[in-house]
Amino acid sequence: MSHNSRRRNALRCSLLVAPLAVGLTACGGGGNPLAAAPYDAAAKVAFGSAAGGKADPSKPLQVSIKDDGSRITDVTATDAAGRYVRGELSADGLSWHSTAALAAGAHYTVRVSTEDSDGRPGRKVLGFDTTPADAGLHVAFGPDAGTYGVGEPITAELSVPVKDRAARAAVEGNLKVTSSPQAAAGSWYWVDDRTLHYRPSTYWPAHATINVSSTLNGVRVQDGLYGGADKSLTVHTGDRVEALTDAGTHEMTFKRNGKVVRTLPVTTGKPGFSTRNGIKVVLGKESFVRMQSESIGIAAGSSDSYDLPVYWATRVTWSGEYVHAAPWSEGSQGYANVSHGCTGMSTENAHWFFDNVREGDIVQVVNSLGDMMTPFDNGFGDWNLNWSQWKKGSALGDAGQSATSGGGAESVNSTDPARLRPETV
Repeated sequence: MSHNSRRRNALRCSLLVAPLAVGLTACGGGGNPLAAAPYDAAAKVAFGSAAGGKADPSKPLQVSIKDDGSRITDVTATDAAGRYVRGELSADGLSWHSTAALAAGAHYTVRVSTEDSDGRPGRKVLGFDTTPADAGLHVAFGPDAGTYGVGEPITAELSVPVKDRAARAAVEGNLKVTSSPQAAAGSWYWVDDRTLHYRPSTYWPAHATINVSSTLNGVRVQDGLYGGADKSLTVHTGDRVEALTDAGTHEMTFKRNGKVVRTLPVTTGKPGFSTRNGIKVVLGKESFVRMQSESIGIAAGSSDSYDLPVYWATRVTWSGEYVHAAPWSEGSQGYANVSHGCTGMSTENAHWFFDNVREGDIVQVVNSLGDMMTPFDNGFGDWNLNWSQWKKGSALGDAGQSATSGGGAESVNSTDPARLRPETV
């Protein structure tokens, strides 16, 4: 058999399976040289990026072989977690290079399969480390560990802004969310360059355990920026609580796990101060708040001015919309809308509501003359985007959906005191 014929035959065999070790018997039998035990190819194989210490993760890993009739037949590179690095073998079999970025601060094992001019298989295994990242991208998950309502979104705050879509995809693809019981398909939404929100297509299951984690550590996000190691998060959901306020009938229907528990007479915003329509979630609870009209631009002394002590206040927007006790309007509750935007009820009912909701519970308003609740700039209005709209906020497109299991507006996951002023009564 000619030298060229033998090389073509060996090439056909090497293409049958990879790595070569699995295919040692694919063309075996008789005196085929591929059936021989691999020889040590250390003297023939060179590793471009790994020589002289740790490798630069921003540069491709390069493997070459001495041009003496030998050739590379297969290369596999894996990190300590067993993840493979994509690569490309040259047509002449003399070199291989990685086509995917290496992680910073990681350990890799490279296995190279070769054959010499007589067709005998060779093998070289090398381990090397990459240098750690100088600049790290860190992510902080929210909310704090605890138990929340089924409307609570998961948030991710990045330590540095990420604008490029490919870089965003690298980040998003390494943010993992799982829940038990399993939630509906979910996805991340880029609120701005540093803030992501995650929610399923429908509310979280009641009494679920939700785990959130990052696998960004060492991952190249963009030139000079690698992910760092960050703390995972576990939160839980409680009962499915939904409070539906109909501004047209002046009633709130309170449901727990799908069953109506109470129907409460309420008053909402009067013309000019109409309550926002849409889905909101409980942001917090304050047993006492002092509400002053100047905070929403109403001049002291005008017919609409007020300065009131307010009890049992459940916050649903950062700007100061609450469900709260309004004993001064009990005569209108159930009959007319007379507030400056909040949902008012009797002291007894407000206290009961306060005691029966938690952060993340659903508070929805319908049939008001007010505008729709915005998604991100005044609380958690995430659920006011339908699922098709929500998916458009992912840098991964449909690939970003998980079976829950993975811009522009200002970040809303803030506790800046300026956001927490009382607004309306």
